[in-house]
Amino acid sequence: MNPLGALPALPPLSGWEFWLPVIWFGVIGFGVLMYVLLDGFVLGLGILAPFARDSGELDHMMNTAAPIWDGNETWLVLGGAGLLAAFPKAYSLVLSALYLPVLTLLLGLIFRGVAFEFRFKGQGFARRAWGAAFALGSMVATFSQGVILGALVEGMPLSAGKYLGGAFAWFSPFSMLTGAALLFGYALLGCGWLILKTDGPLHRLARAMARPLVMAVLVFMGLVSTWLPFLNSRLMARWFESGNFLWLAPVPLLTLLVGWRLWVDAAVQPEAGGAPRHDARPFLWTLALFALGFAGLVLGIWPNIVPPSLSIWQAASPPESQGFVLAGLVVLLPVVLAYTAWSYSVFRGKVLAGAGYH
Repeated sequence: MNPLGALPALPPLSGWEFWLPVIWFGVIGFGVLMYVLLDGFVLGLGILAPFARDSGELDHMMNTAAPIWDGNETWLVLGGAGLLAAFPKAYSLVLSALYLPVLTLLLGLIFRGVAFEFRFKGQGFARRAWGAAFALGSMVATFSQGVILGALVEGMPLSAGKYLGGAFAWFSPFSMLTGAALLFGYALLGCGWLILKTDGPLHRLARAMARPLVMAVLVFMGLVSTWLPFLNSRLMARWFESGNFLWLAPVPLLTLLVGWRLWVDAAVQPEAGGAPRHDARPFLWTLALFALGFAGLVLGIWPNIVPPSLSIWQAASPPESQGFVLAGLVVLLPVVLAYTAWSYSVFRGKVLAGAGYH
């Protein structure tokens, strides 16, 4: 039995007509996952900003990401540009259905970015105001991403490849749940990053907040995983038809295992004398938790790119267009990966309180 289910009815496809959409689905998925993992912890710092005990502690939080945060949004551009180039019909449908949350997301990201830079230049009230703007922009952008995710996987009303819903069809209890879930998820990523990059009081604060956030994220993942199959009959069949769950069970089982390891390692305190112990583990386990959640969603919607019924082959641009853009991507993607790895390598290690890059 094929655990991914049968492919939808399609015209006969062979060679590149079949494989190019599959490749592009993987490329876009990789770009979105990289964005979530890398910019997620920076948005998480914004969500955690109200918990900073003074201006110096917020400086410390923001300085851990100051040298590298700008490049993280490259992956969002890759995902969006790839969707436009390879799946223009999906791009059109998604923007038509999710215009308001997408606009809110972009405004939140702009607000967050401006506040991040201007806060370091402000004094007194202006500095506090930009700090509040950094937190607000991060929360708005994160909640919007969660709403977009929830509305997309819940499914859109389509007929003959056209969107039939209204301007607020994305607004549902499920999309509100996924918006809230992502707020807690990015906050957990931010805690993991602070555990990795800081020492002293901020390090201890991050560890103290991590454990409650682990529990909250696991509860949200359980709620989403339980609720979603009842909203999407195809996803219900994908996971629970006879024999399928045995093939797909490693994803939820690994999620529980990673969650348990994250719970354990988040509580590990520095050894006597202040030497850090396993400070990278909470962040790495959180990355793994996000990757497993992403894998579960992809397995659920495959081979559709706009659930419940628009497949990657139905939404694909002509093979010539996909091949042309893919040729450029083959050159650019390794450069972006190399630059990302290099920048994180250069700025590795702990960031001391009072040190910064502004």
